[in-house]
Amino acid sequence: MYPLVIVLMRERGLQSILNNIEQTFADEPLYKTAEEKAGHLLYFIIKDHPFTDGNKRIGSFMFLLYLKSQNIAIKLNENGLVALALLVAESDPKQKEMIVRLIVNLLIN
Repeated sequence: MYPLVIVLMRERGLQSILNNIEQTFADEPLYKTAEEKAGHLLYFIIKDHPFTDGNKRIGSFMFLLYLKSQNIAIKLNENGLVALALLVAESDPKQKEMIVRLIVNLLIN
């Protein structure tokens, strides 16, 4: 593929992720809380690789930015965030719901 086509595909990937966390079904949000949306945002960016490089770093940054925009206290230090990003990256896709629940629990507890 040509580099421009890859860039455009990746841009749509990020837009798709951002739309995904806001989606609804029967006028009800699929992800009901901001913590669920944040958890899915981190998971999707890391696992779906919308960027050529730096998906864990960018995903972590966007996760923190989203938390700040929602006035959610950030309870993770740098080492905790790195460990969480690596856990997401190395997780089996079959464990998605468990990983997202872990992220949500880290935010609400």
